[in-house]
Amino acid sequence: MADPLLFNPRTYDPEHFDPETRRLLRATVDWFESRGKRRLTEDYRSRAWPADFLSFAAGEGLFATFLTPASESGGRPGVRWDTARIAALNEILGFYGLDYWYAWQVTILGLGPVWQSGNAEARTRAAELLSRGEVFAFGLSEKAHGADIYSTDMLLEPDGEGGFRANGSKYYIGNGNAAGLVSVFGRRTDAEGADAYVFFAADSRHPAYRLVKNVVDSSKYVSEFRLEDYPVGPQDVLHTGRAAFDAALNTVNVGKFNLCTASVGICEHAMYEAVTHARNRILYGRPVTDFPHVRRALTDAYVRLAGMRLFSDRAADYFRSAGPDDRRYLLFNPMTKMKVTTEGEKVVDLMWDVIAAKGFEKDTYFAQAATEIRSLPKLEGTVHVNLALILKFMRNHLLDPADYEPVPIRLDAADDTFLFRQGPARGLGSVRFHDWRPAFDAYAHLSNVGRFREQADALCEFVATAAPDREQSRDLDLLLAVGRLFALVVHGQLILEQAGLTGLDEDVLDEMFAVLVRDFSAHAVELHGKDSATARQQDWALGAVRRPVADATRSARVWERVEALAGAYEMAS
Repeated sequence: MADPLLFNPRTYDPEHFDPETRRLLRATVDWFESRGKRRLTEDYRSRAWPADFLSFAAGEGLFATFLTPASESGGRPGVRWDTARIAALNEILGFYGLDYWYAWQVTILGLGPVWQSGNAEARTRAAELLSRGEVFAFGLSEKAHGADIYSTDMLLEPDGEGGFRANGSKYYIGNGNAAGLVSVFGRRTDAEGADAYVFFAADSRHPAYRLVKNVVDSSKYVSEFRLEDYPVGPQDVLHTGRAAFDAALNTVNVGKFNLCTASVGICEHAMYEAVTHARNRILYGRPVTDFPHVRRALTDAYVRLAGMRLFSDRAADYFRSAGPDDRRYLLFNPMTKMKVTTEGEKVVDLMWDVIAAKGFEKDTYFAQAATEIRSLPKLEGTVHVNLALILKFMRNHLLDPADYEPVPIRLDAADDTFLFRQGPARGLGSVRFHDWRPAFDAYAHLSNVGRFREQADALCEFVATAAPDREQSRDLDLLLAVGRLFALVVHGQLILEQAGLTGLDEDVLDEMFAVLVRDFSAHAVELHGKDSATARQQDWALGAVRRPVADATRSARVWERVEALAGAYEMAS
């Protein structure tokens, strides 16, 4: 029987979606399965641009159906921007290879400034390009400045006829080799400060667009390009002034969410391979899975992966339910990027410690998973950047809850229009959250949920009585240690909410929280060792250390679920 917590192509049927979404998702799975593992791994090793996948997607209208807002659909049924089904496709593409996901992900980023724009001509052009199967690109970062949008050297000089001539380069721009439209961020030479910012649309096939190179050794085309007197007319301008700045940040808000479900997909495929190999491998006359340390590693990997999936699914509900008066997604979004993707690294590492040299073999999916899982925590802002971001919400989230109507599971066929009218990218300190405690109260009978709740309450005490002072607030090394503790509480909260909504097996949940208790204790010890930690903070840190509650029978029941993954799925060659 298939594990309900994991994607399995053999049994996958997304019946909770409308018929056309269901057909497209299943068609995507079938396309990959028909190609087989040999072709999948050969294309990865040969660094082949995924032209065949993009041809399939164009023929099916996959990107156009999933990435065109209903307002630009021209009346075509089923066309909408629906985060739930976008997340489902992220998982599928991650499952088969991050190179395929990357072309899709960068298209999402490239569309962000367009769908936020009031330029109707540009929006119509983008919808037409999507309908023809074109990909898009997001021209934000630069070699000298990274994604520091305050320091762009893409300069737009007025041409005297109401337009501009753009000169400058962009670096680390996915799809820059093939994009029908590149959303490019720059600044005017005839204005100062925020008034100078401009987002404009460029075409990678234009003679004034010079493709320099692919900056990575990969099927992903992560380009460097230069614009040399590129003509920018009024019809190409997407945003000017502060609105251009906001469009950049709000686009990243939309795009970074996709990293979590891609991580889930990678880990799922790798887990099927790892458990199957370990179960079939005989050492000293015994299957590898008979050894206690192997069972512990694979069980920990499984419950961490289950937590990744639960958190991501619940975060999507808040993303879809967001509005001007409910911006809780601004916390849960960087959490998916920072916490879920780093959990993915841990999942793969745990499995790799078990399968060892097998994880290097070129005919496995695992070999590419071990490489690609590293990239996701480093895209759309580093882990440290996103940790620093979530710290802005810590006090309000832990200590000052507000009243909200409960957010249901959001799998309805709705257009997520608010994502393209998020408004000014500021005021994070004023965002309020619902009380995190009821999610824990509902599972207080589980020993490790109760133990983790003790640690979460201790963190509230820390924030109220021993939080970093003004001097320590300049010590990012210390703050990041605090951020990791806070991230665990938010992670646990949404896991519990999703568990309650879906009826998750309580053995799995308690085993999962045993892992979270250990993680919290480890981060508390890390805080204790920080150079600038005060004596009071050091005492608090050691006082927050807890030992998870062990239960051999519970662990054995969870292990049975893990062991059942052996042979549950193997991609045909």
